[in-house]
Amino acid sequence: MKINVIKRAKEVLDIEAQAIKLLKGRLNKEFVRAIELILKNKGRVVVSGMGKTGIIGQKLSATLASTGTPSLFMHTAEAIHGDLGKVTDDDVVIILSNSGSTEEMKQLLPILKKIGSPIISLTGNVKSVLAKYSDVVLDVSVEKEACPLGLAPTASTTATLAMADALAVCLLELKGFKEKDFAFFHPGGALGRRLLLKVEDIMRRAQANAVVGENKKVSQVLCAITRARAGSATVVDKNGKLKGIFTDGDLRRHLESDKNLAQRLIKEVMTKNPTVVNKDMLAAEAMRILQAKKIDEVPVVDKFMRPVGLLDVQDLLKAGLV
Repeated sequence: MKINVIKRAKEVLDIEAQAIKLLKGRLNKEFVRAIELILKNKGRVVVSGMGKTGIIGQKLSATLASTGTPSLFMHTAEAIHGDLGKVTDDDVVIILSNSGSTEEMKQLLPILKKIGSPIISLTGNVKSVLAKYSDVVLDVSVEKEACPLGLAPTASTTATLAMADALAVCLLELKGFKEKDFAFFHPGGALGRRLLLKVEDIMRRAQANAVVGENKKVSQVLCAITRARAGSATVVDKNGKLKGIFTDGDLRRHLESDKNLAQRLIKEVMTKNPTVVNKDMLAAEAMRILQAKKIDEVPVVDKFMRPVGLLDVQDLLKAGLV
């Protein structure tokens, strides 16, 4: 190879790390004003950009939207060909541009001013046309790009991304955005399942949940387990309250020492006072209980200790929680 790739890669990372480090010294009243503008905004945050910086803008818009700040992305070139109709005077516009002086920018900015939307810019040129039209200017300039030609956006896009993340994170904290709020906007993801899915959503019910009286014989209980296609049966008293559980493990243990096991009453061989979970419990919490106790199945009960379902580790696997 003509270059030492490891050495060169480290140099790239050093350049980009330095670009981010320099941003800390530029966090001032302008950054605070940007936060204040977005917080008091009645509409959405419209993020605009093009090229590589536009991709960073798409990420910023997506981050804002998923953390409690309604947002949409508007490509700068598309904006001057009709997409400006998306913007109202209730919106705040964030424009990302390293040069801040493209032809599209020169056409876009006067129209945004006529609409009346406040403009926040993230730019590498604080003397650009964009900066002059902006209500708030955040300086994301870099000393040099990691690209040896100084052409491909590298350090500049990294700095812009970091500043955008700083905005988004400060906003979510000021809005009191919590895990449950994040999960609400991510119902299809692992976090959404972990924070929204409850035991009652995935537990086995009715015919899939074997519930037997404590005076049933083991042979009868085994038939009930087979019909339910489960690995255990929940045992209840005459009032329907939980008394115990009989599992495959219980069966194997007693078979070794009791030849007449099939004729024994289930209350004599069941596991008494078993671990239980509440139907309103988060499925993720139930999973932690199963793992801590090293068990595969657990009865699901209501507040009166009446079994309403059965939770099996396989149910958690199917739900994507394991």
